[in-house]
Amino acid sequence: MRRAALAVLMLAGCGQQASDPVARPAAAGAPTHDMPHHMAAATGPAAEYDAAMAAMHKNMGAASADADESFMRLMIPHHEGAVAMAKTALKYGKDPEVRALAEQVIAAQDREIAQMKQWLARHDRQQR
Repeated sequence: MRRAALAVLMLAGCGQQASDPVARPAAAGAPTHDMPHHMAAATGPAAEYDAAMAAMHKNMGAASADADESFMRLMIPHHEGAVAMAKTALKYGKDPEVRALAEQVIAAQDREIAQMKQWLARHDRQQR
């Protein structure tokens, strides 16, 4: 079960979903086959994960013709979403392995976000 929980956390950070129903059980308030997703009222960790993913997708925007700039700009909200989901795992999670991984995700993603922002600032100055 720990591996399943780790897989869900790792996939959530990438905006993917686990296909194994054991790995990702239906959350409280999750839609059933006869209830549309937009009608579900997620609560607790499910609501926080959903909010983090929605913010991530909203903030990503569209890519530009500059592959380097697009990568850096698009990855920032992606990483911020991973940090938000890891914080939710720490808030609600009980498994020590998941909690340790969440702490590692926060530390690594925060470092990478700072690096990407610094690169974008230099890139912006060079483009002027």
